[in-house]
Amino acid sequence: MPTPDRLFLDVRNSATGLAWEHRLSERQEAIALAIAQSHGVSDIVSRILAGRDVAPDNAEAFLNPTIRELMPDPLTMTDMDAAGRRIADAVLRNQRVAIFGDYDVDGACSSALMKKFLDHLGISSEIYIPDRIFEGYGPNPAAMRDLVERSASLIVTVDCGANSAAAIAAAREAGADVVVLDHHQIGGPLPEATPVVNPNREDDLSGLGYLCAAGVVFMTLVHVARLLRTAGRSDLPDLLSMVDLVALATVCDVVPLVGLNRAFVVKGLVAARRMTNPGIATLARASRIGEPLNPYHFGFMIGPRINAGGRIGDAALGSRLLTLDDPVEAAQIAAQLDRLNSERQAMEQAMLEQAKAEADAELAVGQGPAVIVTASDGWHAGIVGLLASRLKDHARRPAFAIAFNANGVGAGSGRSIPGFDLGRMVRQAVDNGLLVKGGGHAMAAGITVERARLGDLRAFFEDYAAKTVFELRDAESLKIDAAVAADGASLKLLEEIEKAGPYGSGHSTPILALPRHRIVDAREVGNGGHLRVELQSQTGRRLAAIAFRAAGNPLGRFLIDNRGSAVHVAGTLSVNHWNGAATPQLRILDAATVER
Repeated sequence: MPTPDRLFLDVRNSATGLAWEHRLSERQEAIALAIAQSHGVSDIVSRILAGRDVAPDNAEAFLNPTIRELMPDPLTMTDMDAAGRRIADAVLRNQRVAIFGDYDVDGACSSALMKKFLDHLGISSEIYIPDRIFEGYGPNPAAMRDLVERSASLIVTVDCGANSAAAIAAAREAGADVVVLDHHQIGGPLPEATPVVNPNREDDLSGLGYLCAAGVVFMTLVHVARLLRTAGRSDLPDLLSMVDLVALATVCDVVPLVGLNRAFVVKGLVAARRMTNPGIATLARASRIGEPLNPYHFGFMIGPRINAGGRIGDAALGSRLLTLDDPVEAAQIAAQLDRLNSERQAMEQAMLEQAKAEADAELAVGQGPAVIVTASDGWHAGIVGLLASRLKDHARRPAFAIAFNANGVGAGSGRSIPGFDLGRMVRQAVDNGLLVKGGGHAMAAGITVERARLGDLRAFFEDYAAKTVFELRDAESLKIDAAVAADGASLKLLEEIEKAGPYGSGHSTPILALPRHRIVDAREVGNGGHLRVELQSQTGRRLAAIAFRAAGNPLGRFLIDNRGSAVHVAGTLSVNHWNGAATPQLRILDAATVER
């Protein structure tokens, strides 16, 4: 609980059970003033920057990030020179290359980025994406040997491979070289005699551990292009024209939007809005996006459609789509992914009801477990990651969802809360013999577990996580950037807020509080349990608002029960494009009674 002087609007216990806290400390308030005075930006922009620890001297570079200024020499990454030279050598010797990728958005984008680079240079290549259900994550010996039999002289693994020593050894024994481009935490011995470019290696001092795999691939290709140029090749592709793929992966993999990642997303959005990649363009149309692309579209509309192939269909559809130049073929695949995504949504909803019921039964006992672990024989293994994410939000603690097959082996996925390293806990469980395999990073992890060990795994998670998780929950609050009335929630204000964007992991969207606004109306709309709300300021100005998936939960009940009353509301502002008109809209995150 924040101290009384840190409470915002004196909210100690909101509809969601949180205290509201001033995001800016006294020191940050002074920094905000300095930024406003020295850079001529508005008060809201200066507060957003100061609240996210941007120093006055760095404000200009933060507001106008460039890849050229923020990207270090790729050789700062361990093994980069060896990896780049082997890929460049394959180009110069016209060798066939196989690209082994992951089945998520980062894997699809990384694979497409590598293939488009090689295609431009006339190099024969193929992308191999494993089947999530039958092969699981990462390289496996059989698939690697099969790629060698199909004449691959070099296999480049992207978004996987750092923890696949046995599979890579099989490829080398079959006669191919392997280059690993990955970003996941290391959970065992590195592959032998193989360049492994991974900024999360213990011996990598580049400080680029926040990159997604597509960012690692992009930096590798920068070095490859430099080597090829030195060797006399002038027919090199324009890598900056493909940075839209890096931006899409960066947003969807929920890596921090800091440093070079900010530049990737800022410049990648510019490239994506030109619609030069037929895959991204057709997915935007399939998603019925009628406004300039932004990170929300990447993360919640385009990304899920790419993922749908890997979850319940053909895992290679996404990467194939992103490599295409033919808009007609791209439109066909985008339509297929759109249909798969609709099927996935229906399956997810049915599974989520079961998972929530199981989780709520556990939460009803005392303070509940520190880590939610749900499991079922009837769930689709491709959707457990989505379940874990929803459960994490629902219970405000780390959560796992596990789908068991007929042999009693469960494929599970976990999602964490800020401050708790889920990947580290999973690696310890592997070391303790509780998991068949497992890995990931701080905020997400995948596991394979035998049914007989599920009880032991739950007990281990509880012992490992309880102290940290409950301390994090006790300290949890909703951090408010500033207060605004409906009168001031204008398109002009949104333009100012966007100057400090894009927002995402590590650079959170500003949360604004609307004090003493009357709830004119609140009603459920659509099939997703969303609430449409209309707010009115004390001067009579009205503002449209929406509370996503709030029907039936504490926030939704609060909004319904307080229709006609003045309450404090907190949320994020965005532009709602509808019927050719653009209007401000508040996404409600929380609400609280007005203390009299």
